[in-house]
Amino acid sequence: MLFFIVVIPFLPLLVSWRWDWWEAWAYAAISILGFAISRALAARRHPDLLAERARFMQQEDTKPWDKRLAPLLGLGGALVLLVAGLDRLWGWSPAFSGPLKLLALALILAGYALGSYALIANRFFSGTVRIQTERGHHVVSSGPYRWLRHPGYAGALVAYLATPFFLDSAWAFLPTLFVMAVLVVRTALEDRTLQAELAGYREYAGQVRYRLLPGVW
Repeated sequence: MLFFIVVIPFLPLLVSWRWDWWEAWAYAAISILGFAISRALAARRHPDLLAERARFMQQEDTKPWDKRLAPLLGLGGALVLLVAGLDRLWGWSPAFSGPLKLLALALILAGYALGSYALIANRFFSGTVRIQTERGHHVVSSGPYRWLRHPGYAGALVAYLATPFFLDSAWAFLPTLFVMAVLVVRTALEDRTLQAELAGYREYAGQVRYRLLPGVW
């Protein structure tokens, strides 16, 4: 966990060895601070949530398909940063414009903010998909869940999509597309599981229409 939280965000710098790359420094700072601040706020509201997330790969009732998808997301996110670093090292892609990169930065911040809001609002925001019966799992419809059924995934989707622009790497879109596909599949399977197994979720889904993309799906 420490490796993915602290080391992976610095992967573009470690691979490229371009220590004057301010965008990569900014990305690492946003990633690490976003993690720390969101977990601190979540712990104040739901002290047991961090313990749940810390055991995310040890829960026996995790859905079998998510035991494969969850690691794929982590691997895919690391590949995005690895390719961006290699792109910078070898100069494969031309730089994007300054205004486009600033827009990408704003989207990354917005994505992290939405994901953090979902984490703080939802006591059952586990690292893997399972029905947490021992924790009194129930439907959460407050905060960003008033607008989207899976706002955490939506925030991640936005941040992933903006990252190649911010890090000046057209080639990083290849692993980004892979990550986005895994996110969509995971969203669909999780939503299906919740509708089938979590009391009240089907009624909630009837009220909050969209899973991931407002107006689309």
